[in-house]
Amino acid sequence: MSKTDLRPALSRMLPYTPGEQPPPGKYIKLNTNENPYPPPPAVVSAIQDAAAGPLNRYPDPTASLFRRAAADALGLPGPDWILAGNGSDEILTILVRGFVGEGQKLRLPYPSYILYRTLADIQGASWEQIPFLDGWHLPAMFGQGDADLRLVLLPNPNSPSGTVVPADQIEQLAATLPCPLVVDEAYADFADFNCLDLVQRHDNILVTRTLSKSYGLAGIRFGFLVAQPSLIAKLSNIKDSYNCDYLATIAATAAINSQDWLAEVVAKMNATRANLETRLSELGFNVTPSYANFVWCQHPSGRHADLHQFLKKHQILVRYMDFPDWGDGLRISVGTDQQSEACLMMIQRFLESL
Repeated sequence: MSKTDLRPALSRMLPYTPGEQPPPGKYIKLNTNENPYPPPPAVVSAIQDAAAGPLNRYPDPTASLFRRAAADALGLPGPDWILAGNGSDEILTILVRGFVGEGQKLRLPYPSYILYRTLADIQGASWEQIPFLDGWHLPAMFGQGDADLRLVLLPNPNSPSGTVVPADQIEQLAATLPCPLVVDEAYADFADFNCLDLVQRHDNILVTRTLSKSYGLAGIRFGFLVAQPSLIAKLSNIKDSYNCDYLATIAATAAINSQDWLAEVVAKMNATRANLETRLSELGFNVTPSYANFVWCQHPSGRHADLHQFLKKHQILVRYMDFPDWGDGLRISVGTDQQSEACLMMIQRFLESL
């Protein structure tokens, strides 16, 4: 055994593979669910002003400026209901680190966000995937407990499907589960409901959010957790000391205060999404109705990998995803109307060549 070997569990794990990120400008990027529009103008102004600020000092370790603004914008009782993080991925890391020990179990639906499994592997924990039923419904066993279960992660809307589990079912799950239920709401701003109000009624329902999607701040890396204050206080003890840098906190605060901008951009993107779903259906795809900023689609030809490569050859990136024992397909992010039209034209050209 080498002196530099990592823990055995880490040598066996499969790392999470993020979507391809080429240099800006070469491709139409519809593969990583980024917002195709620039962030709120207030964000740019805030960053420019902050750049002349105290960059030689450590930032506020609790991002209190953002937490106060977010509590007001989201109708929460106060900032002590919020834990800020370096993207929602860090928040998920904190949650797994805090609740799931070595040999204990994390549960997730399948297919969903693959990072959940990686976080369990890093802990030396096990993970249990519960397959969705037809129509992207959760089976009853998803809400059943066992002796080793310590945390349940539920992306809502889900990726890659864009589907949602209704709020009343989430409440039922929380009532039967013996552990926290984390509702990962990375895409909730594109849906017609969210679970923030459930957090105030159930101490074991937690909600994670990100500013990477709807607010157009994927390059900033800022996310947050909403949970009851006693739990926020405990989780704050295990986060990194200064996990949110000064500029990111300033940018995130300006973004969360831009609710009129958010409503306008989300309405625009949801209209583009509806058109994309209709057009893909007309091209023969089986399209899952989405409540997120992407569309999951499958074609009867099964040529998803070939279509992915064809689009890439023509400078259009979408996400090809293959789930063992489930199937494969394409996840296409909602771009601008012009980007979506370009993608649809190339898809049609590919299908005409079959």
